[in-house]
Amino acid sequence: MSKKSRRIVGAVILGVIVGLVATACGGGSSSDGAEVKWAFNLPTSWDPVTSRTGNDINTISLAYASLTRLDAEGNVEPSLAESWKYNAEGTAVTFTLRDGLTFSDGTILDAPAVKAFFDRGKTQDDSFLRDQLAGVTEVTADSATDVTLHLADADYQIPYLVAGRTGAIASPTAAADPQKLSVWPVGAGPFTITDFVAEDHAYFEKNPNYWDAENIHIDHFELSVAPDPATLVAGVQSGSIDFATLPALQSKEAEAAGLDVTVKPSLAANDVSINLNKAPFDNPKVVEAFRYAFDRQAFVDVITNGLGSTTSQPFPSGYLAFNPEIEKLWNYDPDKAARLLTEAGFGPGQLSLEITAQSAATNRAELVQSQLKKIGVESTIKVVPPGSSTWQSEVYIAKNPQLATDGTIGRESPVQNLLAVYGPEGIMNLSGPHASPEFTAALDAVRRTPLEDPEYKPRLWQAVKVGVEQSPTNYIFSNPWIIVSNPDLKNLNILPSQVRWEGVTVS
Repeated sequence: MSKKSRRIVGAVILGVIVGLVATACGGGSSSDGAEVKWAFNLPTSWDPVTSRTGNDINTISLAYASLTRLDAEGNVEPSLAESWKYNAEGTAVTFTLRDGLTFSDGTILDAPAVKAFFDRGKTQDDSFLRDQLAGVTEVTADSATDVTLHLADADYQIPYLVAGRTGAIASPTAAADPQKLSVWPVGAGPFTITDFVAEDHAYFEKNPNYWDAENIHIDHFELSVAPDPATLVAGVQSGSIDFATLPALQSKEAEAAGLDVTVKPSLAANDVSINLNKAPFDNPKVVEAFRYAFDRQAFVDVITNGLGSTTSQPFPSGYLAFNPEIEKLWNYDPDKAARLLTEAGFGPGQLSLEITAQSAATNRAELVQSQLKKIGVESTIKVVPPGSSTWQSEVYIAKNPQLATDGTIGRESPVQNLLAVYGPEGIMNLSGPHASPEFTAALDAVRRTPLEDPEYKPRLWQAVKVGVEQSPTNYIFSNPWIIVSNPDLKNLNILPSQVRWEGVTVS
């Protein structure tokens, strides 16, 4: 090799090293052409107002930023709003926006835009934010940067509430055509959409105007519908997938293939939902019998491969709202369950049920079926075809099932999560509109308590206890985030409430 050639090669190598060092140091710009392919779920709607499930926050937050966001410990921190302040009575909270915010369509993101979003969430016919915003009586734009939510009663949960879909502000210009917005997001988040094919994929580019753009190191982002779980590991090996949620039983296979498997706490809690509106659960003795029917540790061992934890409430152990006293209320006792069923008039084999399950979770239904058989209950399994809208319609809108296997991935606000699973209009309350007055009163007490007040945690725990006791639904186990990823993907940002992409790098 000539001296000139060696100098050229040396310069190229030096340039590569400098580039890698800059990326490793987490500089303000992303690595040139860095790309991530995420196999997950597409949202039920790209419009936060009509998005229908809690799981959507993971994908909605690609295109949208919320007023606040949660950190790894679940605490509220600034996002679009750099600060917030309550009035003395706790009946109004003013959010102060950052300067210079814009939506991806060029519309200014100011206080009037935020007001327009919340007004639409309260009034649009097909809004799924109405329940969350029910306590907001009025929204005022006090200046270009200050927007105030006026409340019917004191509610110190609002900063939590607006850390998710409820505070994921969409462009008022784009919202003039809600149907288009539902398939083409226009927000102020870390990425801007460039292509969307329903039930297949959505492609994004980095949004240079995102307020936290210096912490986004990905230039191109491909979101696709997750393939059959059996092919996930092969997909990551081949490079067609960089990042995916992995079934627990495949974690060993992924590790053996040399892939990175990350296990992180999540807010997910899985249940056996029971319908008080359907026989035989209109009989309190049958409801009580089912309290003792389920071996929770068996679910952890079989479904999560030992990576999860048992829970008798809609929160995982270690989370602020998890009340340890609840775990002592009902132990696994199949003999006692069988005795209670006999007292209710059902001897061995005399009670038969239908278990409703999603097609992707039939293993849970089969385990429920085997454990019910041990207490003398016969059952069949009805599988609902894939699709979150199908499941919502069949289970929680029509309320057809006697019993269903389901779960919650949690909400940013623990009060909102309790309302979702136990509230009279709760999107996951199979026994709706059943909700005891004691439960709603306990929730009101939590809302009226500032987060820094020493009474906040005891009141929250009391609300959880009342909610669990007044509902027939049995929570069984919590499963963590289990992520398989390309080893080149570094600094994963997996929070209990959602997956985020700030700080993630591609080496």
